Amino acid sequence: MRIGTLGAARIAPAALIKPARSVPEVQVAAVAARDRSRAAEFAAKHGIPMVHDSYEALIDDPSIDAVYNPLPNALHAEWTIRALEAGKHVLCEKPFASNEKEARTVADAADKSGLVVMEAFHYRYHPLAERMASIVGELGEIEQIETALCFPLPRFSDIRYSLPLSGGALMDAGCYAVHLARFLGGGEPAVESARALLRKPQVDRAMTATLRFPSGASGRVTASMWSSHVLKIAARVTGSRGQMRVTNFIAPQVFHRLSYTVDGVKKRERVAGEATYTYQLRAFLSAVQTGEGNLTPPATSIANMAVIDEIYRKAGLSPRGMI
Repeated sequence: MRIGTLGAARIAPAALIKPARSVPEVQVAAVAARDRSRAAEFAAKHGIPMVHDSYEALIDDPSIDAVYNPLPNALHAEWTIRALEAGKHVLCEKPFASNEKEARTVADAADKSGLVVMEAFHYRYHPLAERMASIVGELGEIEQIETALCFPLPRFSDIRYSLPLSGGALMDAGCYAVHLARFLGGGEPAVESARALLRKPQVDRAMTATLRFPSGASGRVTASMWSSHVLKIAARVTGSRGQMRVTNFIAPQVFHRLSYTVDGVKKRERVAGEATYTYQLRAFLSAVQTGEGNLTPPATSIANMAVIDEIYRKAGLSPRGMI
C-alpha cells in the first residue's frame, strides 16, 4: 500500500513514517505541503521519494492508494472527503472533524465510496486497550468512569489555540478523554455539565465535564493544554466489586501503570507491546486489504464528536466550526 501524507506535520514521523518501517507492506510514497520547499525538506529527511506541489496533486496521483490526513482540525473533513472522491482510503488524525455535522458528512462520503476511513485514535489499537476493557468487565456494576488528558502547551500562538482552525483543549486533548470514557463506559453518555477555562473568547485552554451513561454510571472528563493540571494522562473506573487505575493509556509502549482491585484483591500488570502507531498502521492496512480491523470507523467518530459538541454547549461555548 502506497500512502501519501498531506502536509509535513510534526506528528507524521511518529504516527506514520516510523511505523511504516515496521510494516513492510506500507510505503510512505509522497508528501505535499502548501510550501513546496518545506515538503521537499521533509521528504529528504524521511526518505520519501515523491514531493507534490499541492494537496490536490497528491490525492489525484494514481500511484497513491491511501492518504494520511494530519492537517489542522478545520481541514480534516474537507480533505478527507476530497481524498475519498479521488478514490483514496484515508487515515485521518483526530479529531475527525470540527463537529458532529461535519463528521456525518464525512461518514456519508465514506459509505458512498466504499473506501476505508479510520480516525487515528492510536491507543485503541494497543493491547492495553483491550486489557482495560476486560478488567472493567470484572468490576461488577460500573459506578464511575474518570478519564483525563492534560499536558502543558504554553506556546499560545500554536494552531491548537486557533478558533478558525477548530482548536481548543477539548478538541486536542479532550477528544482522547471523551473517546476513552465512551469505550470503557460501554454506551453513549449524556453530558450533564461542563466548565471551560478560556485562553481567549470561545477557545478553551482547559475543560471538565460530567457525564451520565445509559447504565446509570457517572463520568468525568478532564482536558487541559494550560491549567493547574500540568500533566495527567489517566483513567479510573470504579465498580461495585473494585476499581481500575491506568496511567498513560496514550503511549503505553513508553511507560504505563495498570492496577486494579477486584473483591479486595489488588493486582498490577504491564501490557507489553509495540508502539500504538505501529498497531494502528497494521490495522489500517488490514482494513484496506480485507475490510477487517477498523476499530475507529466513522460511526464512532460521529458519536465522539456529538459528545464533544454537547460539552462545548454545556460550557456555554459554540461547537467548533459553528460560530
